[in-house]
Amino acid sequence: MQPSIIKPYVAELQQRVLIYDGAMGTSLDLYPLTAADFGGEQYFGARDYLAITRPDVIEAIHTSFMAAGVDVLETNTFQSTRMRLHEWGLAEHTREQNLQAARIARRVADTFQAQDGRRRFVAGSMGPTGMLPSSDDPALSNITWDELSDTFYEQAKFLVEGGVDVLLIETSVDILEVKAALDGIRRALEEMNRLDVAVQAQVFLDLSGRMLLGTDIQAMMTTLESLRIVDVIGLNCSTGPEHMREAITFLCNNSRLPISCIPNAGLPLEVDGETVFPLEPEGFAKSLSEFVLDLGVSVVGGCCGTTPEHLKQLVAAIGNQRPPKVREIPVVQQASSAMRAMALVQNPGPFIIGERVNSTGSRKVKRLLLDDDYDAVLQIAREQADSGAHAIDVQVAMTERGDEKEQMQKLLKKLTMGVELPLVIDSTESDVLEAAMQMYPGRAIINSTSLEGGRAQKFDKTMPLVARYGAAIIGLTIDDVGMAHTAARKLEIAQEMVRLGQEDYGVPADSWMFDTLTFPITTGQAELRNSARETLDGIALVKQHIPGALTVLGVSNLSFGIQPHARAALNSVFLYHAVKVGLDAAIINPAHVMPFTEIPAEVRKLCEDVIFNTDDEALPRMIQFFEQTVVDTSAAKADPTEGMAAEQRIHWKILHRKKDGIETDIDEARATREASGMARGIAAVDVLNGVMLPAMKEVGDKFGAGELILPYVLQSAEVMKRAVSYLEQYLDRLEGSTKGKVVLATVYGDVHDIGKNLVNTILSNNGYTVYDLGKQVPLNIIIEKAIEVGADAIGLSALLVSTSKQMPLCVQELHKRNLSFPVLVGGAAINRQYGQRISFPEPEVAYGGGVFYCKDAFEGLDTMDKLSDPAGREEFMAQMEEA
Repeated sequence: MQPSIIKPYVAELQQRVLIYDGAMGTSLDLYPLTAADFGGEQYFGARDYLAITRPDVIEAIHTSFMAAGVDVLETNTFQSTRMRLHEWGLAEHTREQNLQAARIARRVADTFQAQDGRRRFVAGSMGPTGMLPSSDDPALSNITWDELSDTFYEQAKFLVEGGVDVLLIETSVDILEVKAALDGIRRALEEMNRLDVAVQAQVFLDLSGRMLLGTDIQAMMTTLESLRIVDVIGLNCSTGPEHMREAITFLCNNSRLPISCIPNAGLPLEVDGETVFPLEPEGFAKSLSEFVLDLGVSVVGGCCGTTPEHLKQLVAAIGNQRPPKVREIPVVQQASSAMRAMALVQNPGPFIIGERVNSTGSRKVKRLLLDDDYDAVLQIAREQADSGAHAIDVQVAMTERGDEKEQMQKLLKKLTMGVELPLVIDSTESDVLEAAMQMYPGRAIINSTSLEGGRAQKFDKTMPLVARYGAAIIGLTIDDVGMAHTAARKLEIAQEMVRLGQEDYGVPADSWMFDTLTFPITTGQAELRNSARETLDGIALVKQHIPGALTVLGVSNLSFGIQPHARAALNSVFLYHAVKVGLDAAIINPAHVMPFTEIPAEVRKLCEDVIFNTDDEALPRMIQFFEQTVVDTSAAKADPTEGMAAEQRIHWKILHRKKDGIETDIDEARATREASGMARGIAAVDVLNGVMLPAMKEVGDKFGAGELILPYVLQSAEVMKRAVSYLEQYLDRLEGSTKGKVVLATVYGDVHDIGKNLVNTILSNNGYTVYDLGKQVPLNIIIEKAIEVGADAIGLSALLVSTSKQMPLCVQELHKRNLSFPVLVGGAAINRQYGQRISFPEPEVAYGGGVFYCKDAFEGLDTMDKLSDPAGREEFMAQMEEA
């Protein structure tokens, strides 16, 4: 573990906002440079090389920005890695180029600092190599981790030798390259004993809010923060500041690091064959000053198209802002993939790790791996993602093959670009784990380490990988004595692993997920009879005594050796109780567990007696029950819906995730209503409103109470989707002119859309024009669409507590832009009080358009009808404000 070192750049950021310079290229365009200025025709356009051939020009540009009042100069080394200089035939000048550029900037910065005593800094610019190591393109990804790391290691050494205060990775488009670059920087700074040099990492986002290969802002933040070397995190280049606002807002609300934003002068335009950046200095300064004053951004400056005048106005707008706005950000443990991040603590829990991509636990996957059929394994991973897993465990070891490392690499290349979920890398071999870490474009979870056989056997081989690659780590409570059977021993071993990890490797407690071990309680062994209770108590002790650490269990081992239906019941009851005492994550196949409330009370009691070891006959009693149950059910299984009315059958099928025959039930329920005199369309609405929606509400309530895990909610949603799709043909559709336009979306980060789809159906069939933007939609896209179509309202849906936090951000952004679209919000995670709370984007200042909570699609329709009625709108708005 490295000692704490004071970094002057970081210390200054605690006192005031720092302002970077503007675009070197834009300033160079003003000079009538010829091939001779570049050292010859073959180097014409190699702008970094001007630090050697025309240092006077580079120095003059630095001086112009310092004269504008900036605090930080970037070196003219954006393309000065050996790889990029090689493209110009200048690789042999790599050291000279970086050294000279750094010294020029240092000289100018020191000159201005000497004049007024205000601290100036030099940032060593380190741009991308042009490779895309994360991609599946064989040419663009044809580079190893070590080659990338060495490339940036070398440049970092030369820049530090030249006198930079901060190493700046910028305009990055591939998150894996950023990880490798940071690895190289870490090695360089440690070797040079220059841990006082700060590290700032900035990426490029396109208009979709993602990096080139699909990495979103949350995944980028999670991945880079986990490496524990980055001092400042942010964005540069990309677009103008306004298109960065949403991503910057996210970083300011979620990152514990200082935030930087160095945008272009607007989106580039082509004018008469020339690239023009349209944002004038005044508008540029206004936007960035808002980022500083309102959001708490600590570092600002200019990228492409920005001139000394842009920076002069920015300096004037911000002034000597000290200190930056204080941001209180809680720690949220996350894992990430190449595309998205996932919180390791789900509300409601648990965090589900799909266990099927496992050569040991799945005969099918083993067969596919033996056949090198990685596409089929990818499909299994996607099925787990679709069924509600939050991460996927990946294990490929087989006695039949000796190429575990190569297989892991091939499979990961498929999975990282084909599945959005984070991966859990499962291997006992440290070389396999390291190979996986070096090609994984996110923050993975390593499964696992322990103190078994003493620390040297596994712990000291795994923990350097956790520290170097920023992974989360599953710790098994095993030491040189053996597996921990009592809760006290489980805690003792977990605490020792945390201590060793922190002291020797700098790995904090919040990187750990402790497995308190699940033993088979179904074998009859006397020494294991109390093991389930000890495991549950161990979970509670870890949560109580190791702040920040999480817990995880592989559940299925509990019921080893008994019949499948008995295993499902016992595992499910155990999982329910584990979550109740604090279990954060479970490695399971959701198909092999049952919703707790669907297990008969008698069966739950039998299972609980075994789990809690209530008496000596608990296990024989449970086994006997299930043996008799098998005999009793050997005949054709009775239909549980037999004797139910159609409405009851519909409710039961939605609740119990059964699609078959639901269309017939809907027809019967409709027919009953039509026979009583209801019109066809009214009858259909009554079935939807009176039968189907209450069933889905019950599903949502059970999910919120922890009685259902997410996969079952999604399965019920699929039944509902099928039922609504069938019923839709009977709903009366209002034709003619539209009653209003509604932009509808599931908020960013949320991939669940059954509620939104239902709202779409109801509004569309009642005369509204609906613009359904789908799921996981960034708020800037929602707002821009509402502006584009002249929407009468915006509808936002969220299933999860974590994703519902996007709703107030949308209201705040609308308020900031002086827009007044009514915002309708709904979903299982929120309620009417939440809607009222987020309707105030500022203390005691209500959002002008109003925020309206709608408990279901029909309340959404009723709200839209009232908002669309000119005569009653004002009265309705007043009633809502009073409520």
